[in-house]
Amino acid sequence: MYLVTEQWTMPPSQVSVIGAGVMGHGLVVQFARHGKDVTLIDHRQANLEEARERIGEAVMFLNEEGLATLDTADVLDSVTFTLDTAAGVGDADIVIETASEDLDTKHTIFENVAAAAPDDAILASNTSGFLPSRLAEAVPDAADRIAVCHWWNPPYLMPLVEVVPSEDTGERTVAELVDFVEAVDRDPIVLEREVPGFVWNRIQFAVVRECMHLLEEGVASLEDIDAAVRDGYALRTAVVGPFETMDLANLELFQTIAGNLYPKLSDADEPSAVFEDYLSEERTGVQNGAGFYEYDESPEQVVSRRNRRIAALRRALSHDDGSSDS
Repeated sequence: MYLVTEQWTMPPSQVSVIGAGVMGHGLVVQFARHGKDVTLIDHRQANLEEARERIGEAVMFLNEEGLATLDTADVLDSVTFTLDTAAGVGDADIVIETASEDLDTKHTIFENVAAAAPDDAILASNTSGFLPSRLAEAVPDAADRIAVCHWWNPPYLMPLVEVVPSEDTGERTVAELVDFVEAVDRDPIVLEREVPGFVWNRIQFAVVRECMHLLEEGVASLEDIDAAVRDGYALRTAVVGPFETMDLANLELFQTIAGNLYPKLSDADEPSAVFEDYLSEERTGVQNGAGFYEYDESPEQVVSRRNRRIAALRRALSHDDGSSDS
């Protein structure tokens, strides 16, 4: 069990982010706005230039939504953009890779970073799919400094971060990651052991599996299933978690319902055939103009609408409890 009760050092201040995509630029925004010196590393100059634009757009979004008062130039002044991995991690206290979900790619990154970064630098991954023990296979001598630090998209809006150690991850590494996450105004969830999917994706895909099952069985339309989750279950779970809900309703009641309902829930161990039906029609999602729904807006417009709804919910919750995002 990881009991993070002691601050070992000052939270890391020199941060290197590898990968300038959707998550990479969002991490940079969150780190830079909270006083960290950030180096953003990518293998393509075009990706770095696009990330620079996205950082500016994210800062503007936060200002427009009343979630921050930032100057774009000040944020960008805290960021170094580079194609040189070795130079980019040379002075890093913490390195977070957010490259594509390919194990060979991540192994290569960890090998290069371990060779170039300081010997005490934390080597973290934003992966949602690979266990930290698998990542450490590339650099076993650095296994005590390797952990998953899984941020949810977009990181400058979503308040929680999963910190996932392996059996070989050092207590100091976990403690410093927790200190860092808290120093950039985010709330860490520390797993006591590694498990596929961590916490968030295990819950998310359990819901997805049941939603797909309900659709396959013709129980309700996908629009109504979405509404049941978005406007019903998720609306309430925005303020109370499942264990709190059971306390409020009575544990005996939930035990009884669980006994009756569990045998009827999906226990599928393969993805629903509905996926193949849609994919065979090249309905891959927003980027292709159609998935389960059809879209007459750009992907950027769809994402912006989602983000504004998240921001509105954050403002409402902050107003209710007297706190504010910063």
